[in-house]
Amino acid sequence: MKNYHVRTAVSLTMVFLFTVAFSSGCSVGMAMSGKKEPNLSQVKLGASRSEVELQLGQPSQIGSLEDGKRMDIYDYEIGNEPSAARAIGHGVLDVLTIGLWEVIGTPIEAYQGDKYRLQITYDKDDKVLAFVQQRPSQK
Repeated sequence: MKNYHVRTAVSLTMVFLFTVAFSSGCSVGMAMSGKKEPNLSQVKLGASRSEVELQLGQPSQIGSLEDGKRMDIYDYEIGNEPSAARAIGHGVLDVLTIGLWEVIGTPIEAYQGDKYRLQITYDKDDKVLAFVQQRPSQK
């Protein structure tokens, strides 16, 4: 009978550890998978399209204008860089709360950062003529 209780305790401990190990991760993964902030000082009048795309990535929308001009729209995020410290914090709280922290931690990570949109007009030589920053929507 005593052997049965020991096996039951060991089994429950294993299930507990397995559950904690695999239930943590959403907030931890989200904290580690943010995006590096663009260097917006590189986006200036006269900058080349390739310099802009080096910072902002590919445009989300592309449009053609008269006289060979084009207008591109770029979406980017500020305040959601990958953070090992946030991930470690979430991981520790996951363990201490037996995974219950995910109910709070995941929404916190989902609302990290602010999304912006930058509309850039290029001339026929792909040099920046004008740009306008917008906040497309709140999370």
